[in-house]
Amino acid sequence: MLVLDDFRFESHRLLLEIDASTNLLMMLIVARNVTGDVWANAVSRHEAAYEAWVSMLRSSSISK
Repeated sequence: MLVLDDFRFESHRLLLEIDASTNLLMMLIVARNVTGDVWANAVSRHEAAYEAWVSMLRSSSISK
């Protein structure tokens, strides 16, 4: 069971990673760099960040 403050801290940490990975994807798109290893790694990073966020949401039980 997560305490509300722990939930908020973990949420913030995971959302920062989602934000950073989304920004990287947007930068690569603007730079027209949407193929190859750099793109594949950026997509994998974004997928992992989102999966970690959803996993935390599904598994958390919060207490005040």
